[in-house]
Amino acid sequence: MNIDTKLISVAEGLFDNHGFNSTGMDRLAQAAGISSRTLYKHAGSKNELIAAVLMTRGQRFLQRLEVDSVEALFDALAGWMCEEGARGCLFLRAQGELGSAVPEVTEAVLAYKARFAETVAQILTRQLGTNADAELVEQIVILIEGATAAASYRGMEAVASARKAASLLVERARQ
Repeated sequence: MNIDTKLISVAEGLFDNHGFNSTGMDRLAQAAGISSRTLYKHAGSKNELIAAVLMTRGQRFLQRLEVDSVEALFDALAGWMCEEGARGCLFLRAQGELGSAVPEVTEAVLAYKARFAETVAQILTRQLGTNADAELVEQIVILIEGATAAASYRGMEAVASARKAASLLVERARQ
């Protein structure tokens, strides 16, 4: 594992478990087993590191979504949460914690959420055999985001409930 990969992995774990503001660069350097100088050399600023963590996490999650149905999409979400934990969406937590004061984070969040919506549209198109309308895509995206947030306090039943609602929406779209 090269230093950049290790640094992003360590930073993701710390940000995910402790938050962005409360995780300082000294703590990151110590956890990664590198000096502060090396940390800044590889990460640039903390904001750049946060954006890199988000980009890497987003790519990892989107790779899991190479599925052909909305039901499989929710199954992939459930599998992700079982492995990664159900603490809510790291992108939305970053945006909520850092607000619009950090342009790198806002850009990373908006870019990821656009790619995620495109992925949902592609899944729906495969499942329906025709282009999904924008309203259905938005409804499924909202169900996924809601399930992701609710699972942090309600457990995995939130994902199962959202999966059922999404299935009903897809069935309605077929009629």
